[in-house]
Amino acid sequence: MVSALITLAVIAWLSQLALGGWQIRQFNRAFDLLCQQGRVGVGRSGGRFKPRVVLAVAFDKQDRVVDTLIMRGLTVFARPAKIDTLLGLKRQELEPDVIFPHDPGCQNALLLALKLKYG
Repeated sequence: MVSALITLAVIAWLSQLALGGWQIRQFNRAFDLLCQQGRVGVGRSGGRFKPRVVLAVAFDKQDRVVDTLIMRGLTVFARPAKIDTLLGLKRQELEPDVIFPHDPGCQNALLLALKLKYG
């Protein structure tokens, strides 16, 4: 009985590692494509028991949004997605509380993404 539980725990742990690696690879591919489009701001929020949010926004030379990337969730099944409603907006027009009125995690991530470190 104990060996069955240990085997089950090892299988769950290995599955977690494999799915986590797959999630990271998908995010890195999407992020690399985003970085080719211009200057990128990245923000993240969330905690241990809240859904985490990673949001990245690419800006062109006129400070307009050319592409976005958002990944949110609690599990390794979260996938990168686009936010089409932000495309073409100027950086000064982006208001996190208006864009995500009921999602404080996304608001915080967008606020951090708008503070570009280099640029």
